Amino acid sequence: MRTPLLLATLLLTACSTENAPDPKSSGNAEAIASPAPVPADAPVILAFGDSLYAGYNLQPGEGYPPRLEAALNASGTPARVINAGVSGDTTAAALQRLKFTLDNQPVKPTLALVGLGGNDMLRGLPPEETRANLDAILTEFDNRKIPVVLTGMLAAPNLGADYTERFNPIWPDMAKKHKAGLVPFFLEPVLGNRALMLDDNVHPNAEGVNRIVAVTQAKVAEALKQAVEGSN
Repeated sequence: MRTPLLLATLLLTACSTENAPDPKSSGNAEAIASPAPVPADAPVILAFGDSLYAGYNLQPGEGYPPRLEAALNASGTPARVINAGVSGDTTAAALQRLKFTLDNQPVKPTLALVGLGGNDMLRGLPPEETRANLDAILTEFDNRKIPVVLTGMLAAPNLGADYTERFNPIWPDMAKKHKAGLVPFFLEPVLGNRALMLDDNVHPNAEGVNRIVAVTQAKVAEALKQAVEGSN
């Protein structure tokens, strides 16, 4: 699996070569170094995704959910971020475990982050299947009245123009259909910069996660604020 993953990711770097902002300028580095305490009654964010949420090959506390939680609380947005990421998950596998995951949350999530689709793309699965699975996942969140922020994916150029044209619009289309927030391309802050990636050139390292948090934190905070206000 390592070789095709590496090839696909190297090709994906062509999609985003723009330099990412320095996370130090956003205050995230300080926030993560000394995490602010999470209030006992902080609203819950469920991070439901694949290895990009699970913190693949990172130390405890270095993955996206815990670093996002630290940054949000340090900036004055109380939040408890639950890591429901499973490495290797396709959208089909995630859909199969979604109800079980939600049914077993001690506290109903106020907001959910959904980050899936990368493994579908790397396996060359039909985009129509990815679309249908994501639609079903978002419908389940809709039915439970849990607002969602989607973190999107882009197809590797080597899969061809036809695949790209069928795959890339899935996230903006789903965000529009389900009135969800959208981060168009979750990996945009790190791809093209090997210093921000693990040796596999597929997953962000700890510093790469900082960059992603720096870019996505404001959107998540705003979505959480709206979700809290909507639930009152």
